[in-house]
Amino acid sequence: MLSQISIRDIVLIERLDLSFDAGLSVLTGETGAGKSILLDSLSLALGGRGDGSLVRHGGDKGQVTAVFDVGMGHPARIMIRENGIDDDGDLIFRRVQSADGRTKAYVNDQPVSVQLMRQAGQLLVEIHGQHDDRALVDTHAHRTLLDAFGGLAEEAENVAGLYRVWKDAERTLRKHREKVEAAAREADYLRSSVDELETLSPQDGEEDDLAERRSRMMKAERIAVDINEASEFLNGNASPVPLIASLVRRLERKSHEAPGLLEETVEYLDTALNHLSDAQMAVEAALRKTEYDPKELERVEERLFALRAAARKYSVPVTALPALAVKMISDLADLDAGEEKLKQLDAQLGLAKRAFDAAAAALSAKRHNTATALSEAVMAELPALKLERARFMVEVTSDPDAATADGIDVVEFHVQTNPGTRPGPIMKVASGGELSRFLLALKVALADRGSAPTLVFDEIDTGVGGAVADAIGQRLKRLSKTVQVLSVTHAPQVAARAATHLLISKGPSAEKSEAIATRVARMDDRARTEEIARMLAGASVTDEARAAAVRLLAGNV
Repeated sequence: MLSQISIRDIVLIERLDLSFDAGLSVLTGETGAGKSILLDSLSLALGGRGDGSLVRHGGDKGQVTAVFDVGMGHPARIMIRENGIDDDGDLIFRRVQSADGRTKAYVNDQPVSVQLMRQAGQLLVEIHGQHDDRALVDTHAHRTLLDAFGGLAEEAENVAGLYRVWKDAERTLRKHREKVEAAAREADYLRSSVDELETLSPQDGEEDDLAERRSRMMKAERIAVDINEASEFLNGNASPVPLIASLVRRLERKSHEAPGLLEETVEYLDTALNHLSDAQMAVEAALRKTEYDPKELERVEERLFALRAAARKYSVPVTALPALAVKMISDLADLDAGEEKLKQLDAQLGLAKRAFDAAAAALSAKRHNTATALSEAVMAELPALKLERARFMVEVTSDPDAATADGIDVVEFHVQTNPGTRPGPIMKVASGGELSRFLLALKVALADRGSAPTLVFDEIDTGVGGAVADAIGQRLKRLSKTVQVLSVTHAPQVAARAATHLLISKGPSAEKSEAIATRVARMDDRARTEEIARMLAGASVTDEARAAAVRLLAGNV
């Protein structure tokens, strides 16, 4: 319920801290005292439309804070929790309105969007008046109220779930059919591509591996050419080794003929021959280490070029070829097995549709029965509200061909305000005062079902008096046993039934003597008697009016 509201610098309100109790609370006061300001402030705190003109004259901003005490499982708490807001303790809605028109919204001191504040606020408070009967405007709300009255919310949610399953099956079938049809149009290309890719058989990471091997062998090739040239020079026909060896032998023979002349030369040439022999062995060893195979290089290059040619053909990187091959094989498999899968998906769609149809039909039958019961319950409340000649009808129109997540039914509240007139939608047929009383009858019939925990009625007793006003008071009192009810009223019969009576008045500002401010006071028994006497008598309160007020209050204890 709404436990407290604090208002700062909104229109005529300077500073107001007001607490509320459970049950029925009424707000009374003379016309122009500021009752509408209080409701506008509450609406602002619930995400209502902001306006710079709401800020008190001379101020730069105003603020409204509303505190709610609701259970941990309440839908408003769940919504707030799902949006990442801490919901321990009370729910505190705060709205700051700047004079330049800008507003800021907070829930539990965390900034939120006005939209979230409004959505959560609608789960906490309903404000109804002669020109704000939101429960009667939206036909979707009519269906929700009917389901709440009949206890059908769980079945309605089940129907919504089956509807989603059905539509998901439809989308799956449609997408698969489109896929099979597209594959069929490209069947020849797809088959040849699959054959080519299966023959090529690209592997993950193959391009990098081949490129690395090619680079390594090309480097080896360049080194091997130089080593081969060295080997050819040392070991081929042009090798200097045989010539030097022959020369050494001749000089050795001559050295005996001229001792001391050629020994050093022969020694140097012999050393050169030994080094050349070592060089020949080193060159052979280097050739063996290169392990270069021109045919292997050719095979690697051919494979690498084939992979890159395929990548260019299919406009994908080489690394994507394996995945492309898998996809094309899958597409081809879908094409080959497409008709069978289409049959399976079609069968699944049929099952989903039949499950929805059965559940929607069962829900529809219950809605028709519940519509009769709700009509009778509301009708039972109308005579006392001076609508004894009126009829309230819950029209349920069922069309299986126009199914939605809500089922196959369109629910609309119709009324006939006088015999002989044509019944029609409640918003088109009923007047403002009649709308308020129809709404009250509907809310009483629903009791604690399909309602926010706090209901606010803004002068729904306007234009009625006597027995009708007393009947309205009785029904507001009945409602207050299941939900918190706040009522702005001019009817003493309504005010007398309240558990809490708040008086709204205007007087000099506490801050600026020349200014006027709105005040709200909780009245004790004596003050309450005087206020109800004023409501009965008007400007001049008589002893007879006070006695009548005492009797009225005593009769409603």
